[in-house]
Amino acid sequence: MKLQIDNKTYEYISDNSNECDSNTAFFHCKQNSQYLEIAKQNNTPAILSVEDLKSIYQINDMKIIGITGTNGKTTTAAALYSLLLDLGYKVAFQGTRGLYINEEKIEGKSLTTPLIFNILNNIKKAKEAECEFFIMEVSSHAIAQNRIEGLEFVLKIYTNLTQDHLDFHKTFQEYKRVKESFFLDESMKLINKDARKINFNTKNAYTYALDLPATYNIAAYSLTDGISGAIKYFDQLESFNSPMFGTFNVYNLLCAISAAHLLTKKPLKDICELTENFAGVSGRMEIINDKPLILVDFAHTPDGMDKVLDSFKDKEISVVFGAGGDRDDSKRVQMGRVANRYAKKIYLTSDNPRSEDPNGIIEQISAGISMREKLTIIEDRAEAIKMAIEELEGEEILIILGKGDELTQEINGKFLPFDDREVIRSILA
Repeated sequence: MKLQIDNKTYEYISDNSNECDSNTAFFHCKQNSQYLEIAKQNNTPAILSVEDLKSIYQINDMKIIGITGTNGKTTTAAALYSLLLDLGYKVAFQGTRGLYINEEKIEGKSLTTPLIFNILNNIKKAKEAECEFFIMEVSSHAIAQNRIEGLEFVLKIYTNLTQDHLDFHKTFQEYKRVKESFFLDESMKLINKDARKINFNTKNAYTYALDLPATYNIAAYSLTDGISGAIKYFDQLESFNSPMFGTFNVYNLLCAISAAHLLTKKPLKDICELTENFAGVSGRMEIINDKPLILVDFAHTPDGMDKVLDSFKDKEISVVFGAGGDRDDSKRVQMGRVANRYAKKIYLTSDNPRSEDPNGIIEQISAGISMREKLTIIEDRAEAIKMAIEELEGEEILIILGKGDELTQEINGKFLPFDDREVIRSILA
């Protein structure tokens, strides 16, 4: 990426050595260090480090919050973004859904965590918009690939850790080690105490939990008609309400409230009163139809599926899902087992098969479904959704998992227009 800059010595900065010339400085980081000599050969007038660019952009005082975990990053980040805005702060939010600055969408969907050059430029945009806080999702890929090189965080948040991305990390132990590496410094941390234990530096660490004693605890909660609950912080007890569903969203809200309290020192009561303004994230437990109840969710791991389906364990559930191709295939049979445990009807279909045979993926998932009378296999996702809707009976609910608010389906290198929500609406119409 080549960007114009107000500088007397050169006019542009690029992190691509091939774009460098006598008028274009080279942004040098760990990810592109192998191309440094090429930039020099192209007569670049300057070699800039992360620290150099932070100084040039004057963004050293930006308060950066990093959120990592297998599940919950997007919803927790969006909830914190909403709370801080409602508290009167100017805030930016960068993640899977894109870049948002002060309630305005600046960029569309991208990598969960962009390259460091892009991140620094996004922080610059936030600074120009007078933002005090910059919230960002931090993926395990980004940590492993040094995409957050040189960033200083005022708060690091850990949501949970379950199996995912083993196609990249190879083993769960390596995935865990990468996540843990984010929490080994002395910066302020907020850790989910109920989640799988990780190693972290206890200095400046705070915790949140529903079950175990923590800095911030849920004293009681109800999932009837949304979420209502009470947060205990030492001797203080404050109530909150939300239109969202599910125990996992109790965790997400508790985390966001706790983070807002740590960051702003505002009265906990004032923060809790604002939770009802946040209705959730598009494609995450999104209600598409009330009667019958039809929802879509992005859950694409065994743990993610478990949390969504467990939220409706007292209902008769029909579920439509598949699994992404060219990704960790060891989780597929586990996803089948989760559906087998909760659902009355299971419709296996394509997700984003990418270069894989969709039927091969479906076969791997179906190995985890022992109650075969529940199972219907339809490779065509739209047809699977159509049949699932048509076969709903009585008070059954339909949950469609895996793609959330994605607008395309990736098949053999092509991105074909496909939106679960629009498919549902067209069928119902």
